[in-house]
Amino acid sequence: MRDEERVARVRALLESVRAEGRTALTAPEGRVVADAYGIAVPGEELARDVDEAVAAAARLDGPVVLKIVSPDILHKTEAGGVVVGVAGADRVRAAFHEIVGNARAYDAGARIEGVLVQELLPAGQEVIVGAVTDPAFGKVVAFGLGGVLVEVLRDVTFRLAPVSADEALSMLDSIRAAQVLRGVRGRAGVDRWAVAEQIRRVSRLVADFPEIGEVDLNPVIATDRGAVAADIRIILAEQRPVPRRTYGREEILASMRRLMRPHSVAVIGASNEPGKIGHSVLRNLLDGGFAGDIHPVNPRADDILGRKAYKSVADVPGEVDVAVFAIPARFVAAALEEVGRKGIPNAVLIPSGFAETGEHALQAELVEIAERYGVRLLGPNIYGYYSTWQDLCATFCTPYDVKGPVALTSQSGGIGMAVLGFARTTRTGVSAIVGLGNKADLDEDDLLTWFGEDPHTECVAMHLEDLKDGRAFVAAAREVVPRKPVVVLKAGRTAAGARAAGSHTGALAGDDAVYDDILRQAGVIRAPGLEDLLEYARALPVLPAPQGDNVVIITGAGGSGVLLSDAVADNGLSLMEIPPDLDEALRRFIPPFGAAGNPVDITGGEPPATYEATIRLGLADPRVHALVLGYWHTIVTPPMVFAELTARVVAEFRERGVEKPVVASLAGDVEVEEACRYLFERGVVAYPYTTEKPVAVLGAKYRWARAAGLLPGGS
Repeated sequence: MRDEERVARVRALLESVRAEGRTALTAPEGRVVADAYGIAVPGEELARDVDEAVAAAARLDGPVVLKIVSPDILHKTEAGGVVVGVAGADRVRAAFHEIVGNARAYDAGARIEGVLVQELLPAGQEVIVGAVTDPAFGKVVAFGLGGVLVEVLRDVTFRLAPVSADEALSMLDSIRAAQVLRGVRGRAGVDRWAVAEQIRRVSRLVADFPEIGEVDLNPVIATDRGAVAADIRIILAEQRPVPRRTYGREEILASMRRLMRPHSVAVIGASNEPGKIGHSVLRNLLDGGFAGDIHPVNPRADDILGRKAYKSVADVPGEVDVAVFAIPARFVAAALEEVGRKGIPNAVLIPSGFAETGEHALQAELVEIAERYGVRLLGPNIYGYYSTWQDLCATFCTPYDVKGPVALTSQSGGIGMAVLGFARTTRTGVSAIVGLGNKADLDEDDLLTWFGEDPHTECVAMHLEDLKDGRAFVAAAREVVPRKPVVVLKAGRTAAGARAAGSHTGALAGDDAVYDDILRQAGVIRAPGLEDLLEYARALPVLPAPQGDNVVIITGAGGSGVLLSDAVADNGLSLMEIPPDLDEALRRFIPPFGAAGNPVDITGGEPPATYEATIRLGLADPRVHALVLGYWHTIVTPPMVFAELTARVVAEFRERGVEKPVVASLAGDVEVEEACRYLFERGVVAYPYTTEKPVAVLGAKYRWARAAGLLPGGS
C-alpha cells in the first residue's frame, strides 16, 4: 500500500470514529489500522452471532480466542470478555454466549457489535509495544515485557517517535530483562528484527497521526520466528495540542546574545528605597561593575542612586538591550507595551503573581504583547540573572562575581538561592546563573542553545520541574553534549503517572520514566539530587575526559578500598584487571601485608613515598585510564602532605601531556577538609568523609564521555 493510500485510509477511519463521539477504536477498527501500517496481527474474523462464530472458528482451523467487540468496553479482560483456547463447535457456542453475558453484566448499556474470533498464537515471550502522547515530548514509543505483570514490573523503555530501525532495535537492549529476549535456559531468543519492526511501525503511525493519543499492542507474542500483536488498542486524544511558537537557532542566539552580553540595561521600577526589589536590582548592577549603560525608570523620581531616572522606558536615550521589571504584576503589561514600542529585545520579569498564582490570563496577555513586538521574556516570577563575565548582576539577591566555566539555571527561586550559596561556599566559578520561573517564553532549550556557543561556559547544569518543549530541548542537548556536559536535576522524580490512562502503555508512562529514558538518549547526565547537580557542575570541568574504561583504585585503607569498589560498580565503571608487569611494579612499593590487585591497598602506615610511587605508576601506564585514590589520615602521611604530593605528581604528568581523571576520597580528622580544597583547586576532585561522592562524579564524567562519542558504548 502506498504511503498516501495508507494515510488516507486510516484518516477516514479515525474521522468516522470521532464523528460517532468515540475516542476508542474497536478491535476490528484496530485491525484496519494494523493492516495499513504492516503491524503483524493474527488471523481473525468478526462474528455478529453464534453461527458466524462457529463458521469463523472452522475457517481458522485450530484453537481460537474469542473477544468481545464493544466501543463501550475498553478493557475486555476486566469485563470477562475474553476466552482463550476454544476448540470445537460446541465450545465456541458456549464461549460466545459466556462472553456476551459477561459483557452485559459488566455494562448493561454497552453496545455490543459482536465477538472477534482470532487464531490462537503459539507460546512465546510476551512483550508490550505502545505509544503515548507525553506533555513534554509529544509522541513517544514504548517497549517492555508484556502480559499481566507489565504494570507490576514496569520494565519499559521509551524513545521519541518516530524511531529508526536501529533505534527500535536498541530498545530491546534497554530493558532490565534484555537477556530474556536473547534466550535463557535453553529457550530460543526472539526474532529481534520482527519485534523492532513492530516498534518502528507503531512509532510511524503515531507520528503520522497526532490525533492518536495512545496505542497499545499487549501482548505481542514474540518467538524465534516472528512477533505478532495478539491485541491492539488505539485511543484518540481528547484534543490536539495548541502549536507553540518556535524560534530558529539564529533567532535564539541573536536575542540571547543581547540578553547575556548587553550594552544597555533599563530597570523599570528602580527605587531609592532600601528593601525594595527595584532598589536591590539597581544597586547590584551598579556595585557589580557592569560597564554598560544603566537606566533607572520610575515616573516619581528624577534621580536614583546617583543615576538620572526616566519617567518611562520610552524616554531612555539610544538602544536598550534588556529591560528588568521590578514592578507589581498588575502594571507589567502596560510597561511591556512600552518596551515593545521602544524595540527592546529582552524583558526580564522578576514580579510574581502570574500563572503560578492562577493568573493565567494575565500571563497570556504578556506573551501576546511580547510576540506582537518580538520581545523575548525571561520569567515571570524569577530572582533575575547573573552574567558574570559581563559583571552583570541583574537580580534582587546577593551579588556573585566568581567568574568560571559553569552555567547554572533553576526553575525555582529557592533552588536558585541554593545554587548561589553552594557556588559561594565552594568558590565555584560560574559563567551565568539564570532563573526561569514560569517560563512564559524563554526556557531551557533557549538557554542551552546559547550556553552551547558561549566560550565562557564548559558545563551546563539545570534544575527543572518540567519542559515546555521536550523535543526542542533534546535537539539542543544533542548539539551541545558532544562539546560540553549537560547536567539536569528533574524535580518530581517520584510522582506517579499524573493522569488516568486508557491503555497499559499510558499507565506505564509516568512522567519520570519518559524523562529518564529520553534525557539519557540525548546524552544528558541526570543528577539524582540537588547536591549531586551542584557537585557534578563544579567537578566536571575540572576532570579531563577519560581515554578508556580502565579504572584503578589506590588506597591506604582496605575498608575504603571495598567501599570504593562498590561505588565503581554502582556507577557503571570498570575496575581494571591489573596486568602482570604492572602488578609486579606495584608490589615493589607495597608491604607484604598490603594487597596488590585492584584495589591496590598500600596500607595506612606507609610513608608519602609509597603514595607517590604508586600514583606515578598509575599515571605513567597508558593502560590505566582513571585513578581513584583512597586516603586514610595518619601521622606518617598527614592530609596536606598527601594533598601536596598528589597535586604535584598530577601537575607534572599534565605538563608532559598525560591527563587522566583523578578523584580522591579522604578519611580523617578535620584537616582532610583543607586537603580536599587544595586538591580540588589543582585538578584533583577530592571529598572528605565519603567514598561515594568522588566516584559518582567520575561516573558522571564517563557518562558524558560516552554520550559525546569519546568512548565506545555511547547512546
